[in-house]
Amino acid sequence: MSKMSTFRTGLKFYIANHFIAGCPSFRIRHWYYTKIMKYSLGTDSSIHMGTFVTGNHIEIGDNVVINRRVYLDGRIGITLKNNISISPEVYILSMEHDPNNPHFATRGGPVVIDDHVWIGARAVILPGVHIGEGAVVGTCAVVTHDVEPYQIVAGVPARLIGMRAKNIEYRVKYFPWFDTDIPRD
Repeated sequence: MSKMSTFRTGLKFYIANHFIAGCPSFRIRHWYYTKIMKYSLGTDSSIHMGTFVTGNHIEIGDNVVINRRVYLDGRIGITLKNNISISPEVYILSMEHDPNNPHFATRGGPVVIDDHVWIGARAVILPGVHIGEGAVVGTCAVVTHDVEPYQIVAGVPARLIGMRAKNIEYRVKYFPWFDTDIPRD
């Protein structure tokens, strides 16, 4: 990759994370993420103010809420299916450093989050994790391994603490004013 090409890519992400992420208009943010960043963004999905993105491989299904100050690392890949609620300040990582590599090499894998998953505030999802349908990730949990459908996990590292009812029918749709929790009428 040439210096000019890497400069343009860096500039695209800089604009996304320092200007577009602070823009109060969902329309402008979503236009930039779909047309410039080339992310897939489903119907009635919302990327809230302050979201930090990196990498070119982010797919977002229908009725997905990505709340304030979420970090999306799409360098290897993130797939968010439908009706997912991601609370503020969540980190979803697809790449990390190998602590045992003498050259500090990177490693990782795509993250896949299935339908009707709810991720609590400040949770961290590590590379290569698959979170099954209807699962709940508790606040501040660090998810290091796959989560089975309808499991409720919490802690560091995240562990099973319960099961969620399987009769989930809701659709997530949340477009608040600015970076508040004040819903639009």
